[in-house]
Amino acid sequence: MQQNRETLEFLGCYYSNWGIIRLEDINKRQLIGYQNIRKLYTSLLYLQSKPESSMNSLTKSKSKQNLILFFIGMIGVLSSIPMIPLLLDLAPEPPEIPMILVQIISVIQSGVLLLLMVFLGSYFSHRVNLSAPVIESIFQSDNMLEKFKNIFPAAMFGGLIGGVFLLIFLSVVSKYLPSEFLEGVENFSPPWYTRLLYGGITEEILIRWGLMSFFTWCCYRITQSKGSEVRSINYIFAIVLSALIFGAGHLPVVFMMSGVVTVPLIAYIILGNAFFGLIAGYLYWKRGLECAIGAHMIAHITMLVGESYTRMN
Repeated sequence: MQQNRETLEFLGCYYSNWGIIRLEDINKRQLIGYQNIRKLYTSLLYLQSKPESSMNSLTKSKSKQNLILFFIGMIGVLSSIPMIPLLLDLAPEPPEIPMILVQIISVIQSGVLLLLMVFLGSYFSHRVNLSAPVIESIFQSDNMLEKFKNIFPAAMFGGLIGGVFLLIFLSVVSKYLPSEFLEGVENFSPPWYTRLLYGGITEEILIRWGLMSFFTWCCYRITQSKGSEVRSINYIFAIVLSALIFGAGHLPVVFMMSGVVTVPLIAYIILGNAFFGLIAGYLYWKRGLECAIGAHMIAHITMLVGESYTRMN
């Protein structure tokens, strides 16, 4: 490389990150003497090396961020293992393969989906100014505690609003829901740690980090020219769409819990979960992924406290 640069200099050319610039293309009237030529040459070499080093640093940071997101997401996946036998008990017929094999297959399937969404979010999030600021601060020499303090109030408020709403919503519509479903809710209760880890962390990585980032980018590229500032309508569209998918994603378990499926039941599941999806999506947009994760966990804690209080009375 050094020999090539010296050859280019001898031939009266400058080598840069954008190609070869001939001396005849430069305004020679502004170049006075050999010293100015050397300064220009040094500047061009600096411009060549700086983007490469910055790109390498960015790639390493992204790889580490993906690893952290996948790791914490897999903790949630593993926490859901105790739920698998409970779900299979709701099925009309037992599985034909051993339970341990069912659990292994389930973990692998969930892990592959999680990996896909981690990379989907990693690729599209920064293209539409979405981020995971707390995790990113680890690799950018920022104050991680300060980042956490910035998102905590919003996460607490959003989680409390979401949890209280779901408790009130259930109490209002419960008289319209099938009794078989209500009995199933009483008998089928995921462990608290599954609700916090899988519901709070893994679902947010799947829905917000993966899908919402992708939907925002798709809407942006369809409605705007590349390089323009992302308009709010793109985020709103992605928030609503991902929230509806989040709500609909709870239907398969509901269908297993209740043999009677009614319109009010479907509406309750989709709209109730979608409402919180709107809160989490907005927090992801304005405060980052960790804020949405925190709000989701706090919402589950709020619901656990509310459910315990209801049973006691």
